[in-house]
This record gives sequence, C-alpha cells and structure tokens, in this order.
Amino acid sequence: MSDKKGKPTPKRKEARAKLNISSLSPAASKEAKKALKAQARVRRLETRAAYMRGEESALPVRDKGPARRFVRDYVDARKSVTEYFLVIIMFVLFLTLIPIPAVQLGAIAIMYSAMLWIGIDGFVFSRKIKKAVAKEYPGGSTKGLGLYGWMRSTQLRRLRAPAPQTRPGVKK
Repeated sequence: MSDKKGKPTPKRKEARAKLNISSLSPAASKEAKKALKAQARVRRLETRAAYMRGEESALPVRDKGPARRFVRDYVDARKSVTEYFLVIIMFVLFLTLIPIPAVQLGAIAIMYSAMLWIGIDGFVFSRKIKKAVAKEYPGGSTKGLGLYGWMRSTQLRRLRAPAPQTRPGVKK
C-alpha cells in the first residue's frame, strides 16, 4: 500500500514548496520547465525505440510474453497477400472513381474477393498459429493468439510494431 493514501491532497502551495518551485524566478522556472520537457521527450523516444526493438520491459501488456513473441516471429517469417490488403483496397478505391461501369464492377469484385480471401486465410492461419503455439508451449493458453497473429499479418511489414525480428522465409 502507498503511504499517500488516507491523507488529504496537499494544497498547491505545499506541493510547490516541497518541490522548491516557488523559490525560482519566472525565467528560471521557464528554463526548468523546458529542461523537464526535454528530459521527458528523450525518455519517450528511448521507450519508443525499446518498444520497436521488442524489448520485453517496454512492451504493452497485449504484446508481452514468450508466446506472443513466438507468434510475432511466426507471422513475420511468412510472406502473404494479406499484408497488402490496405494497398489492394486503396487500388479498388481508385478504380471506383473511374466513371466506367465495367471498371467499377470489376473493382467491387476485386474488393469482395480480397475480403473473402483474407477472411479464409485469417481463419486458417489463426488455427495454424494456435497449433504451433500449443506445440511450442504445451499446457499454455492459446486464447487470443490466433487473432493477434492474424491482425499482425494484415499490417504492412514495415508498419508493424514492434518491428519484425525475423526475415521472411525463415522457418520458425
């Protein structure tokens, strides 16, 4: 338990006195704030870099754990059409702007077939991920890992966070 609980919140004057902020001149206070902002920015950048490197201490709860790391590596080792889904949809959007009905109909057909393909691929890939995790970590829970891997596989490789640690084609 924290020793702060059970006490009233200190008044602003008391808090500032404790931090010795009130004794600073306005110019010095401005400089101190700038320095604090710079330090916070550096800390944020360092934390972001650690997150992108995949350091366990910097990962959010949804990405932590050896099973999640295994899933990330499993997904990143695979090349797939699903990672280009957004690119395909942007292409379809461009095609729908062309005022020729046959082109627009073709664009819609491309969109629906891409959505169907990605749905089926996601279902199959999710099952593969769960089987691979169950084999690698017997007795562990596979809840949510299939969807986690499938969602990662739908992102462009260079936009994935944390950044991929394995190259495509490397068997996991």
